[in-house]
Amino acid sequence: MKTRLLLFATLLGVTQAAQAQSLSCDLSGYRAAPGLIAGVEGDRLRLTWDGDGNQQVRLDLAIREGTPAIGAIAIKRERTAQWVTLARNLEPDFRVASGVRRITNQQLNPLRQLGVEITPEVVDEEKWTAFWDAPLDIGQSEPAFARNPPPPDGVANQPGLPRNPAEINRATATYNAERCQVKTNGARLEVSFPGMELGVFSGRLQYTVYKGTNLIRMEAIARTEEPSVAYKYEAGLTGMSVDDGSRLVWRDLSNLWQDYQLGGADNDGPVPLKVSNRVIVAESQLGSIAAFPPPHTFFWTREVETNLGYAWYRKDNAASFSFGIRQAEGEEEPRWQANFALYNARPGTWQRMPVYFYVSAEPAAATLESALAFTRRDHYKPLDGYQVMASHFHMNLGARLRASGSMDTKLPDLEALKAAGINIVSPTDRPRGETRLDVLADYAEAVRRHSDKNFLIMPNEELTVHLGGHWDILFSKPVLWTTDRTEGQPFVENHPTHGKVYRVGSAEDVMEMARRENALIFMAHPRAKGSTRYPDQVKDTDHFRDERYRGVGWRWGMGLDLSERRLSDYRVMPLFDDMNNWVADLPTPPKYILAITETYGKQPGDDIYANNPVNYVRVDSLPTPDDMSSVIDAIMRGDYFVTSGEVLIPSFAVEGTGTDRTIVADVEWTFPLEFVEVVWGDGQTTDRQIISATDLPPFGRHRFEIPFDTTGKKWVRFAAWDSAGNGALVQPVKLESATSTSTGR
Repeated sequence: MKTRLLLFATLLGVTQAAQAQSLSCDLSGYRAAPGLIAGVEGDRLRLTWDGDGNQQVRLDLAIREGTPAIGAIAIKRERTAQWVTLARNLEPDFRVASGVRRITNQQLNPLRQLGVEITPEVVDEEKWTAFWDAPLDIGQSEPAFARNPPPPDGVANQPGLPRNPAEINRATATYNAERCQVKTNGARLEVSFPGMELGVFSGRLQYTVYKGTNLIRMEAIARTEEPSVAYKYEAGLTGMSVDDGSRLVWRDLSNLWQDYQLGGADNDGPVPLKVSNRVIVAESQLGSIAAFPPPHTFFWTREVETNLGYAWYRKDNAASFSFGIRQAEGEEEPRWQANFALYNARPGTWQRMPVYFYVSAEPAAATLESALAFTRRDHYKPLDGYQVMASHFHMNLGARLRASGSMDTKLPDLEALKAAGINIVSPTDRPRGETRLDVLADYAEAVRRHSDKNFLIMPNEELTVHLGGHWDILFSKPVLWTTDRTEGQPFVENHPTHGKVYRVGSAEDVMEMARRENALIFMAHPRAKGSTRYPDQVKDTDHFRDERYRGVGWRWGMGLDLSERRLSDYRVMPLFDDMNNWVADLPTPPKYILAITETYGKQPGDDIYANNPVNYVRVDSLPTPDDMSSVIDAIMRGDYFVTSGEVLIPSFAVEGTGTDRTIVADVEWTFPLEFVEVVWGDGQTTDRQIISATDLPPFGRHRFEIPFDTTGKKWVRFAAWDSAGNGALVQPVKLESATSTSTGR
């Protein structure tokens, strides 16, 4: 008997030792700091940090059969309070669906017109900005259009179609973690677990926590060597306990509260939910955990902002459930199905696929409001002295109002944009044919009738003639004009019905009209779609060098790659700097970027905020529709900044004289800030200084004063980017003859 008892005690000790063996974790990159603590305790890594207000948050991480699991999430309401455990024994839930990225004829047509030989190298370069691509749409032979009228350049059958089911790879992450690594990065802790496989990707799982907030970021960081990968991902937590008080809570698209109390049958798979603001909350009797994606980098470019259901839950059994974020596999309306391009994954690039969790001891409603604070409830914050402008919406404004039977009909598009905090909207109607002047006249009437003291419609139109590529022209007042002037026809005539009408037939005509009517030109979707290889092809022309040709549009989703550090890091950001080197020695102002959206009809409940960058234009008050010169003049001067909404730059200046200057910028943000940068060019090359901002708290404001030597530099600009991929940037300033230059306030 004694022998058996001794053997049993020995075996029990071995089992307990195996369960409690120390976690192998590299802490060499960790620096202990007040309010941001990490330490290995037996078989777990414990992170403890100061959260919102006087709260403290604790996250226990462990490796469970190779999986980087969450042992517990706990919170203290006050420092003297007891720890409250919100969840135990959770595991990450990541899934991907990937297909093949193809080039489209929408990109190839401009190349053919330019005489470019379509080689494999050209295809490999240009395919990453594909727009009318839908890698998960098996069997598609050509885009399904339901537009009237169709695009003038056409979108023909996409090369390489139809797709093959064997191209599609759907996978759930598997893990073989044996160790972890902890790194201090300013006021945050990053914990990485190598050994993750996710379909065509391989890499690591990472948890990040931030001092000053209850926010937790969980992300798959992985890469592939496959040559043409387009993909989407879903992420969440599994293992949430079903208790008496457990439920899932969200607001529906009418912004009404909904819940599911987990009383139904087990689910076979994830249940998609159409939630407002992309947030779902898991609530228990002790508190809540909200899940949501990054507000902007989660979305690739589409033609519409309709909500496709970005949250999910799954009741796994009577004792546990899962929840998180997801992307659909296609559009719900067939006419847009061919435009579902997904993310790019260039070979060898580290793709970051995050989900955020906000943990709280409060009930679901309060927790959801805390999560919404990161996007200011999906509302653009008013700033004194600025107006919030959004541009390039295909609304068919004049034609729709005429068809409604009354020019006073309220359109949901305008109401949805106004509700987001936008007070200048610039729709890009595209009237053609014999009815062009009638439709433009209706548009002008719509501008007058639907503008208000706090809301302004600014005339705009997208064109594809005379200047190369696609371009927008923003007017300071409604203007009637045509694009088909013939030889001998007057440039300006008095139309019997419409009065003053411009007849435009060349680039020179366009620029002369722009000068006379105080209009500005920006190229839409540069280096993509019908503007592939533009504006590069016209950079030496008189019309591009004209000061009225102000620059290009900034819509980040086209060619979205989750390895980018900045919005549109591959496409628009390099072009922004290239343009200013092209014109560095000209007497004209620098070239600017204008935030544009380029979507069609919209309704309340659409994800307007997530898909819509804006311009903060420095104008004290809104002008009247009869003379919007103050807005045009501010844009002409570069007195505005563009932003995703979370990061704001209320003031910016290049101060000082001589070569020793100081870049001064006031920046405010919601998500923890990542870095700010000073970017400059010498007329040939571009360089930058990146200043890490990871030591700054979330929901902060800071004045950056950065010494700047102007020697050999022709222009300079400033930008700020946060940890969720959101950002803001000011327009560049020329340096050659300036003694003291500033923009903003």
